[in-house]
Amino acid sequence: MIILQNISYTHPNKDLLFSDINFTVNNYEKAALIGNNGAGKSTLLKIIAQELQPSNGQISIEAEPYFVPQIFGQYNHFTIAEALKIDKKLNALNEILNGNTSEENFYLLNDDWTIEDRCKEALNYWQLDDLDLSQKMETLSGGQKTKVFLSGISIHQPELVLLDEPSNHLDIASRQLLYDFIQTTKNTLIVVSHDRKLLNLLDTVCELSRNGIKVYGGNYDFYAAQKQIENNALSQDIQSKEKALRKAKEKERKTIERQQRLDNRGKGKQAKAGVARIMMNTLRNNAENSTSKLKSVHADKIGGISQDLQELRSSLPDIDKMKFGFDNSALHKGKILFTASNINFAYNTQPFWKNHLNFQITSGERIALKGTNGSGKTTLIKLILGDIEPQTGTIYRADNKSVYIDQDYSLVDNKLKVYEQAQQFNVAALQEHETKIRLNRFLFTKEDWDKPCSALSGGERMRLLLCCLTINSKSPDIIILDEPTNNLDIQNVEILTAAINEYQGTLVVVSHDETFLEQINIERTISLTQ
Repeated sequence: MIILQNISYTHPNKDLLFSDINFTVNNYEKAALIGNNGAGKSTLLKIIAQELQPSNGQISIEAEPYFVPQIFGQYNHFTIAEALKIDKKLNALNEILNGNTSEENFYLLNDDWTIEDRCKEALNYWQLDDLDLSQKMETLSGGQKTKVFLSGISIHQPELVLLDEPSNHLDIASRQLLYDFIQTTKNTLIVVSHDRKLLNLLDTVCELSRNGIKVYGGNYDFYAAQKQIENNALSQDIQSKEKALRKAKEKERKTIERQQRLDNRGKGKQAKAGVARIMMNTLRNNAENSTSKLKSVHADKIGGISQDLQELRSSLPDIDKMKFGFDNSALHKGKILFTASNINFAYNTQPFWKNHLNFQITSGERIALKGTNGSGKTTLIKLILGDIEPQTGTIYRADNKSVYIDQDYSLVDNKLKVYEQAQQFNVAALQEHETKIRLNRFLFTKEDWDKPCSALSGGERMRLLLCCLTINSKSPDIIILDEPTNNLDIQNVEILTAAINEYQGTLVVVSHDETFLEQINIERTISLTQ
């Protein structure tokens, strides 16, 4: 069992990330930890893994956790054995087998005589049997690095496993191995992920936000249904508050108008009755004070309702606050944009694909480009874009405007600020205030306009790039998305999905996220095999 009590964490720069987190995971439970980018999911997982110390609070963990981290190249200088923390044990086993039966070697081995066999079985399960444990991590792809750490589960045989975005770099076949493991394992699991297919295999969803952790007793579909109910109730509360605000303002207007009419009538009567000037001044001051008090009472009431309304609106999901507005007027359905006839490409004279490729792309299609890691998806994208030419066969490309968007949203220039980046796409010469209105639509407020793009999160980079595409004079004919959801949280995946579904041009998508592909209405698949 894992029990977290009043956990807080403050960054070294003194910024508070979260506070008073209370969280319990029972033995054999499989729990998802979700939340927006920046909520602190990975940090909380590292605290549970005992890689970070909380600023405050207490943790009780009955088992030694095994942690599968997100992979960003931080292990490149290790060998596979060192990354898995089995190098000393393997070395001790080899020393003993070679006759060095020192007490230190037996201590390091700790009677783990099956360590080598478990390593072979684990690497074989994760399709890494061609790797050598002495190999440097820097020689591996992102997917292979992730699978190395996943293989460590079978090697170390822990009771508690912590997974931080484990499916990010995995192809479809490797993801299926991961799903199979999650379904069959008896381990206690805590998983940070935006992979909705994976999240549906878990028992419990725990949502981390600035208000703490809220637990939903079911898988992701159950969580999504409950959130929809909550959001519907929130929308009704907002509508009710808006109605109350309109009524309060109308009542204020009518009350003040009535008071002013009474005051004016009173002044007329007093003038006719010949009331002394000094008394008239006193009565006028009394009337003004009365009106001022009325205004103050109504202002307080209106201010209270407005504050409540602002708090309710701030609780809305970001997607409900956004407006996309793609200009699709120049896009024509059915126009042939690309034709490949018996094409192939060679690296070192070896053709990339076993069979030559023949296919066509027409305007308005939604196509998924699939294949295992190394099957040539990136090469085919470069052929479609015209960055390279085939060495066999012919290609026809219609004159078109194409945009390539990779998982890091590299079209966003880190050297620019947010407003400057938007201006780079302002070929229609929108005025400054119009550009800033577009930025506001994508949740970039006045405080964000001078923010450096290098400081943006994955979700913010995605939103900024979508904003730039709407600022451009017309929508691109083709958008190519290369693993666009890899670095996004669930809410930003939903924002991207909504934006893509509004776009009417041609879409070519490389993604291992089956749920995402379903939701953007992919019509056909181009499958690559070597």
